[in-house]
Amino acid sequence: MRTYAVAVRRALTLGAMALGDVMLVALMLVGVVLSFGLGMVFVFPSLTKAMRCRTGQARKLNAEWLGIAIPAPYLPAPLPVRPQPDGWYRHDRQLYKTGRWPDWQNRWQWLIGDPATWRDGLWLFLSPLAGAFLLLPLALAGCAALAVGSQDSPAWPVALACAAVVALAATPHLLRGYAWWNLLLLSPTAESVLAGQIQRLDQARLATVDSQASELRRIERDLHDGAQARLVAIGMTLGAVEELMDKDPAAARALLGKVKEASSTALVELRDLVRGIHPPVLAERGLGDAIRALALDSALKVTVTVDLASRPDSPVESAAYFSISELLTNAARHGGAERVWVDISGHDHALRVVVTDDGSGGADPSRGSGLRGIERRLAAFDGVLAVNSPQGGPTTVTFDLPNALAERHQNHKAPPLPRGKMIIVGLGWGLGWLPLFPQGMVAGVMKIIDLEHRSWFLALYLPEPLQWPLIAFNILLGLSMYAAAMLIPLQHARRTRLAEVAPTRLWLGRC
Repeated sequence: MRTYAVAVRRALTLGAMALGDVMLVALMLVGVVLSFGLGMVFVFPSLTKAMRCRTGQARKLNAEWLGIAIPAPYLPAPLPVRPQPDGWYRHDRQLYKTGRWPDWQNRWQWLIGDPATWRDGLWLFLSPLAGAFLLLPLALAGCAALAVGSQDSPAWPVALACAAVVALAATPHLLRGYAWWNLLLLSPTAESVLAGQIQRLDQARLATVDSQASELRRIERDLHDGAQARLVAIGMTLGAVEELMDKDPAAARALLGKVKEASSTALVELRDLVRGIHPPVLAERGLGDAIRALALDSALKVTVTVDLASRPDSPVESAAYFSISELLTNAARHGGAERVWVDISGHDHALRVVVTDDGSGGADPSRGSGLRGIERRLAAFDGVLAVNSPQGGPTTVTFDLPNALAERHQNHKAPPLPRGKMIIVGLGWGLGWLPLFPQGMVAGVMKIIDLEHRSWFLALYLPEPLQWPLIAFNILLGLSMYAAAMLIPLQHARRTRLAEVAPTRLWLGRC
């Protein structure tokens, strides 16, 4: 009973909010006329912001009250305009002294060109109708109570109780339909998902380019200060050996021993440098064995657990390997840990790595530690990093690389429509005509012409105050059945397309 009471309360709240959208719809219509009819384009961004605030509230309530989360569908906002080398800002073919006007133009074009803006407008325009449909059973129950009570019939308590039971039973189903309707108009499209991915990939590409440039500078510095200096020293020593070969063979022999030691040291440094670029064990044995080899060289007690059904691609393995290596270094250098546990596993085509240490904790990516470098490294593969490191420890770092274990060149067949939804679609197409036409529209026509022969029109057998409400309910019921029969397959097809476009993403919150 408590569940139905909560459903009624939520239905009343959502219905009242939807009916209150009439004022916002009127305001939006006035804003559209002012923006596009009278040229007052500066009004449109403010109205769009108000509309997005209302639809954002609807998405939030849809997730909290109706159990269906709807992500924001908007295209990424345009980046700020950058000045040219001469200090001027360009927009199309015009130049400006400041970037204020080009930024406003870009924002205007972003708002008006985003399909989600117009879909939000359509949702807002139809919101009062959806709210009325949501409140329909409760309104019918109230009309039944008033009608039966006005006739002074001793059976009115029973009728009132029946109407209340019907309203309570229908409310959860109407809330579920309202959630589907919100999902249909307020969910992101494949285009917006692709646009967001393109922007994130552009940012990741820039970060990767910067990281590669810094890595090349590090390699150049290591070669210049390490192996190159030793090779130069070896060359100078060999020149001295050449001069001493005839004069002092013993001194030349001693210098040759030093040259041998220096060449061995240079070879070790070159091997370490190559291993830092891409370890041979990683290319030959894979990620699991490479991490086990890394654990043997570590001063910490490292326990490695690997559960992978397939091997990721080489770039993904390299990113995961160096990320784990950086985490082990942080645990030893900053965390003061003694033991580290590394778990590598696959979850729904995603590579998940969990690194836990018993150190002092307090790791924070915002403080500029090596965790920011790990974030940049993982961003190139659309990876997500989560850190849980309270003061006093332990520290747990989890990162996911989506689709790292996905099988390539595989034809994925679209999943069929679930059986429950297939039944709803079949009932909608098969029985939707019955409440819509004979018991709805035709009964309304017969009511208008005041036909004495009631035939099998059920609404005409009810008391006079209940006839029109039942006719309206039948019409709405028939339209809803046909709408469900059409929209459920469309929604299923769109979810399938979004699943193909967007990678499987596990959004891990920062603890």
